[in-house]
Order: sequence, then structure tokens, then C-alpha cells
Amino acid sequence: MREKLKITEGIFPMPVLMIATYNEDGSVNVMNAAWGTMQERDTVALNLTESHKTVQNVKAKGAFTVSIADAKHVVEADYFGVESGNKVTDKFARSGLTVSKAETVDAPVINEFPICLECEFIEYQDNAYGVGVIGKVVNVTADESVMKDGKIDMSLVNAIAFDPYTHGYYRVSERVGEAFRDGLKLKK
Repeated sequence: MREKLKITEGIFPMPVLMIATYNEDGSVNVMNAAWGTMQERDTVALNLTESHKTVQNVKAKGAFTVSIADAKHVVEADYFGVESGNKVTDKFARSGLTVSKAETVDAPVINEFPICLECEFIEYQDNAYGVGVIGKVVNVTADESVMKDGKIDMSLVNAIAFDPYTHGYYRVSERVGEAFRDGLKLKK
């Protein structure tokens, strides 16, 4: 028997993404966003309201980065979601993390997170079905600690996912199959 739940955002896992921008004074701003995905191969869609400091910065600078949060930095990742850049101007500095300037866009790369997508701002959408920042991925970098034979090894990334049912974070680190291969066993 199935039980009816009082929840509508029930897709799991939801990625824990760190969206980083520069403030108007050059300081770093970061927010935690679980509502993000790839819209196309080189296009990121982030469901973010315009009231976020990050969205204001994205529009002003025309750029942002998206880092995949990892289990080692779950406290910092959560902090970026519970503290507002509109209220705390030194939000990033309080985290103790460090940044480098992105290679291709005017946005920061958080050094401690292992994978980073550098994005050019395309547009902001606001309609009855959602709001969001759309960006074109122009560069992807990964820390050498998560690389194996020239490719990212996701088991080394220890990415975390958000659980909308209980508001927990879960480690996503074990490979359980081969995409586009395992299902072929059922083809006739």
C-alpha cells in the first residue's frame, strides 16, 4: 500500500550546488541551491528568485560559477544556504574557504569544492511555472584529487545530495552500474 505525503518537491537526489558571484565591491558571495540542473549539454538552469543577492550579482556581472558540494564541506555548504548575502556582507569570509578567479568568466571558483562550472549569464526567466537563472557553461575545471586516468572519478568527489523529504544531506559516491550498457541486457 502507498501512503500519500504532504510534499510536492519530492525528486531525490537533488544536487547541492554552490552558486558563486562577485559582489559590487569585489567580495565573494555564495549561495546553496538544490534547485538546479542541466537544461541542455552546455546550459545550466537554476530555479532562484530575484530577491537573492546572488541573482542580483549574476545580472550585474553577467557571470557565475556552479560548484558541486562535497561531504567534506557539508557545514560550509549548508551555511551558504541558511545565511543571506543580503543581510551578511562578509558571508563567504565567515566560511573559512578560499577562492580563485575563474579562467573564463568574471566569477570566483571556490577552491575547496572539487568540480566547478564557469557560466556566462544568458537570461533570467520569471513566469507562472518558475523563476530562474539560465547560464551557458563555458569552462569546467576539476581538482586533480578527483581525477583518474584523465577523467573525473565521481567516487572521489563525494558529492552530496539534498533530501527534500527529511531535509538531510546524503553522500553520492558509489557507482552501481554502467549507463547506456546495463539496460542492453533486457533488449531483445
